[in-house]
Amino acid sequence: MARNRTSGDGDDAAGTSGTTAAEGTTAAAGGSRTSGAATGVPERLLAEATRLFAERGYDRTSVQEIVAAAGVTKGALYHYFGSKDDLLHEIYGRVLRLQMERLDAIAAGPGDVSERLAEAAADVVVTSIENLDDTKIFFRSMHQLGPDKQKAVRAERRRYHERFRSLVEEGRRDGHFRADLNPDLVVDFFFGSVHHLGIWYRADGPLSAQQVAAEFSDLLLHSVRRP
Repeated sequence: MARNRTSGDGDDAAGTSGTTAAEGTTAAAGGSRTSGAATGVPERLLAEATRLFAERGYDRTSVQEIVAAAGVTKGALYHYFGSKDDLLHEIYGRVLRLQMERLDAIAAGPGDVSERLAEAAADVVVTSIENLDDTKIFFRSMHQLGPDKQKAVRAERRRYHERFRSLVEEGRRDGHFRADLNPDLVVDFFFGSVHHLGIWYRADGPLSAQQVAAEFSDLLLHSVRRP
């Protein structure tokens, strides 16, 4: 597989009801200004927190820097999120909720199990790449969450992996996949590769998200099919 590398691959960083006049505009992730009507306060806070965590690291970014970039008050941040680690938790949580919703729809959809597993595998690669900063930030900083939030995130990820695993088990049970498969190892191996995307994938590299997804999906299906 061709790799979307650049010379910077070794670096981690470049992944309240009351408002004030400053809250009418915000610096979005790309640096442009958008109106408050177009982007809500929680979304602006998340966008700026994601950008700053990716550029500076979670522990080197202050609450004051986040609210200044978002053009809101500290009171607004604490109204919506409560704390800085609530922002970190939500940055990853929103991606995981999207992926869980899509996986549930794919797993319950039409087609034989091979088609559904292939679609599910491709989808998690595309959605991970489309939200690469979010996942990179989270895996780099998850240890800085409080114990309760870490436990909740692990439970959410486990539910996703178990739903994906159920497709592997279905295929093995129905004779589409090898009888000697170990579904736990299949899932661990596949998601180990997906979580590694943040280390090497670059949007300006030779492969699009869809091309990487197709290759990952094809490799997975070839590994589980009956000879």
